[in-house]
Amino acid sequence: MERTGIRLRRVCVAAAAASALLAPAAAGSAYGTGSAYGAAPSGQSLATAPSPDTDGTGTFRELTPAVAAELDDAVRDAMRTTQVPGVIVGLWAPGKGSYVKAFGVADKASGAPMTTDLYMRIGSETKTFTVTALLRLVDQGKMRLDDAIGSYVSGVPNGDRITLRQLAGMRSGLYNYANDEAFNRLLDTMPAKPFTPQQLLDYSFRHPVQFESGAKFEYSNTNIILLGLAMEKVTGRPFQEILKEQVLEPAGLHHTFFPTGAEFPEPHAHGYTAQTTSGKVEDSTAMNPSWGWAAGAVISDLQDLRSWARTVATGTLLKPATQAERLKTTPTGIPGAGYGLGIFDVNGWIGHDGSLPGYESLVVYLPEGQATMVILLNTDVLTEGKEPSAFLGQAVTNVVTPGHVYPGRKPLVPRSS
Repeated sequence: MERTGIRLRRVCVAAAAASALLAPAAAGSAYGTGSAYGAAPSGQSLATAPSPDTDGTGTFRELTPAVAAELDDAVRDAMRTTQVPGVIVGLWAPGKGSYVKAFGVADKASGAPMTTDLYMRIGSETKTFTVTALLRLVDQGKMRLDDAIGSYVSGVPNGDRITLRQLAGMRSGLYNYANDEAFNRLLDTMPAKPFTPQQLLDYSFRHPVQFESGAKFEYSNTNIILLGLAMEKVTGRPFQEILKEQVLEPAGLHHTFFPTGAEFPEPHAHGYTAQTTSGKVEDSTAMNPSWGWAAGAVISDLQDLRSWARTVATGTLLKPATQAERLKTTPTGIPGAGYGLGIFDVNGWIGHDGSLPGYESLVVYLPEGQATMVILLNTDVLTEGKEPSAFLGQAVTNVVTPGHVYPGRKPLVPRSS
């Protein structure tokens, strides 16, 4: 496997940048664990099953059996194509119904099934939380989007010209530390190693600025690390406290966490990645996500992400004018795809996705149909150079929103080489 291509997408936009062996399902196999339409999965009590609608559109009815069966087939087909061990799929679409189901295995060693109540690492979906915290502080008059990052964090190349708005919109020109070869060698050999935000910036700043700030879009985790540090400077508080106070508590998210180390609440799925020294697929569950920090360390679950998808897309926590600024997108170079402030718009779906070793997430909301889609999986191994979450997103939307298909077989953002 070509190593450089793998390295370039640590905590990247999953559909934006871009093998476990799992045979096709037989009747009664691990495929299809759980139940669609909000009933409790096998081995799971009704107390932990998906709750009635909480996004303001009324209680969802079930999808018709015919549509649900078509979705089952589409998801299983995508899993066979991508060889994903396990997937959690949640869809809530007023006028059509709901679909909540887990497929495959959460642990390949034990064969434990994937269930809909598991905690998952969500990678770059973290960026929606971080940028929302920033925008909340802007609404409170504590920061301004057009402030230069150099007024908050010293030593940033072009720091006197790069604004917080450009950082949140991926238009700073700063090198993505996650692409640095030395960083990746160290992370591969010491996956449990903790990194500080300043260490991450050091890997970025040893490289020249890629272009003048504001000139174009280029995805970089460095941008979001800087926003986290800027918020710490303004508030005088650790980032995890800022996130809790500004976002998690106001949004009512009680199963979403910002880990300060390798902690991972139970129950959780095991993750599998080929981003290893051997290039072979290995269990990455114990990896320390501190290297993603404000750009990719958050842990959450299906029901919190269901609520969050609508909250972030509709701007519930923000002033209307601030949300309008957030949704002003910059072209990414891919037709139908634009990037705003820590959020994308892809064929009408607004939200973000995430990928880090062993886990991927896709959390989006379709304002036109008031539909929510959350897809969580326990691998980041590419298929045909694309993220597996994108294949799953395309499979689901092909069935339920054919007018707004998530572009799973095309990367949202051109990959570096």
